[in-house]
Order: sequence, then C-alpha cells, then structure tokens
Amino acid sequence: MNGPDETIVRSEQQQEAAATAPVEAANSSAPALAPAEQPQAAAPAPRRAATPAQGPVGIQFVLSVLVIVMFLITFVVQAFRVPSESMETTLLTGDFLLADKVHFADGGKVWQWLMPYRPIHRGDIIVFHYPVDPSQYFVKRVIGLPGDHIHLENKTVFINGTPQEEAYVNRVHSPFDYYRDNFPTSLFRTNDIDRRWWREIPKHLDGGDLVVPAGEYFVMGDNRDRSLDSRYWGFVPQGSVTGRPLVIYLSVTDGGEAEGSSPNDKLIHSGQLLAHLLQFARWGRMFRLVR
Repeated sequence: MNGPDETIVRSEQQQEAAATAPVEAANSSAPALAPAEQPQAAAPAPRRAATPAQGPVGIQFVLSVLVIVMFLITFVVQAFRVPSESMETTLLTGDFLLADKVHFADGGKVWQWLMPYRPIHRGDIIVFHYPVDPSQYFVKRVIGLPGDHIHLENKTVFINGTPQEEAYVNRVHSPFDYYRDNFPTSLFRTNDIDRRWWREIPKHLDGGDLVVPAGEYFVMGDNRDRSLDSRYWGFVPQGSVTGRPLVIYLSVTDGGEAEGSSPNDKLIHSGQLLAHLLQFARWGRMFRLVR
C-alpha cells in the first residue's frame, strides 16, 4: 500500500504528462531533440519505510489495571474502615475491610452455577445500608432469619425458644439495661431507639417474642452492650444487604480517633489509606479472614 507522500508525487507526474501531451501531438513531425538537449525526468521522491504504529504501552497497561480495579470495586469488592467497637472482638476499631459484594447476591438461575451465590445464614456477618439512613453502611451479625421468634432474657438470646451459645459475643460487664438486655420490652424507652421502630415493635410481637418478617433479618453486634443494632432501629431488608466482610487487609490502632470516624457504628469508606499507613499498624491482623 502506498504512503501519502508517494500518492502526491504520482499525482504531480500525471498532471505534467497531461499538460505536455497536446504539444507533443502537434509537433509529431518535428525532429527529435538531441540527447544532450532532452529534458531530464524528475527524480522520484524517496519512499518512507512503513513503520508499525506503536502506542504508549505503559499508559495502556495502567489504564487496563485501572479498569480492572474499577470493575472489582464496582461489582466484586468494596473497602471500608470500622470506626466503632460494636463488633469487637471479631472486628476492631481501625480495621480496614474488603467486603465481598457477590456472596449474598441474587444471581438467578443463569449465574448460580458460575458465581458463589448462597442464601444468608444465621450467624453470617453482613454489610448493609443502614435502614434509618441508607447512605450509611453498617456491619452486624445475623441473629434472626425470616420467621424466627426472638427475645433476650438477661442478655441471653433465645431463638424459637432455644437459648443460643454464642462464642463470638464479647461479654463485657456493663451496668444492667432492661431494654437492651431483656428485649423486646415496652417498659422502658431510651434515647437511642428510633421513633418509627418504637411504634412498629408491637406489630411484630407474638407471646413476648419478636417475629422476623419475610424478606428481612434481625442483626446484632458481637459487642452486645455497645452496639446500636436491630434492637434499636429494626430489621434489615434483604435488598439492603450489600455483601459480607471478606478479609481485614489493614488494621491501625488509631482507627476510631481518626478524622471522619463516628461512634454510631457506621462503616467509613477507606479513602485516607496513606495517612493511616503512617500510623502504628496491627500487623498480626493483616489479611485475616472475617468469620
């Protein structure tokens, strides 16, 4: 295939030949010019060697990595920082998490065979949109499944009449709280209870038990005495669940005191990772799976 320079040269030669053709036809009987007098043909322009297009490989590689990372963050995992002690000692203040967004997703029949989808089980830790303010993310453990009958008696959880042995619970010795430790009850109301939930509780009671509706879950923090959970604001709809904590990829000792942290259990996006890396890290918690 001819390059652009070569195409221009050929076009000029064709124009020159077309211009001299009538003159040569009119003087066809005239004697030819002597060799010394013959005009010299124009030298063809040198051809440029065809070179393959070479793109910026480094930029292409970086862009490819960014696309993969954005895909993972958008569809597969999401990073959070734990700002409160509500899930101690399973999750500590200052833990940085990667949450698996695929595990509890509904893939339907088409993707069920390919992706590791499964239903939420009792005892699973989930990340979800806070029902009172969906712009915030919470992390808690699932205690009650749809249809379960739940109540607490002196801090012990009863599910369908059976007391639960919860080895993961952080049992601190805090002053007795009637509402918190003997849930549900209508005798006392604290300032931490959401008003909407306070009005809704009687609709879900059956013989002193709270009955979990279809398509919703009852969740609690492992640090029971210091957790704002379903006892205070209600059930978690299945559609609000975004995933489960998969791994602790970083843990720092000052996580709860960092700027932007909050004492109200909400998860915080880990956008200031570099600043936290300069602080003291809990190296023993790096890459620990969350269970």
